[in-house]
Amino acid sequence: MSKMHVKLTVNGKAVEALAEPRTLLIHFLREELGITGPHIGCESSHCGACTVDMGGRSVKACTMFVAQANGAEITTVEGLAAADGTLHPLQEAFREHHGLQCGYCTPGMITRAYRLLQENPSPTEAEVRFGLAGNLCRCTGYQNIVKAVLAAAPVMQAQKEAAE
Repeated sequence: MSKMHVKLTVNGKAVEALAEPRTLLIHFLREELGITGPHIGCESSHCGACTVDMGGRSVKACTMFVAQANGAEITTVEGLAAADGTLHPLQEAFREHHGLQCGYCTPGMITRAYRLLQENPSPTEAEVRFGLAGNLCRCTGYQNIVKAVLAAAPVMQAQKEAAE
């Protein structure tokens, strides 16, 4: 199969590469770009470990071809932290509230939670649980994950208001 020229913006950086159109976005990110935050889990979109933010929506990178992402702006868990290495409020909240155990689902959870809080800056516990329903964790009971998202929400809202 012939390769196509792909242009993306990943974590704020312009990227150009040649790729087979049928290459899955998750494999392109990990193998071609060396971005290893999004994980390969079920490869059927059930677990959410591969969740990235693409053009303002959460997508499962294991079921999307790189050709479908051509021209898109993609943010992974690595792209949430500040350029100086300061953790994003969600990353900090997951650390502070122990919203992880093995950590395999954590990048997808954080990336999905980021989009959830963009869509609903002040969610209830039930809304957080519903919003993260497409991301599975096999280690935790989700309680600390939900606590972390709820703790990050006012911090993110305050940062947004300060920037305006």
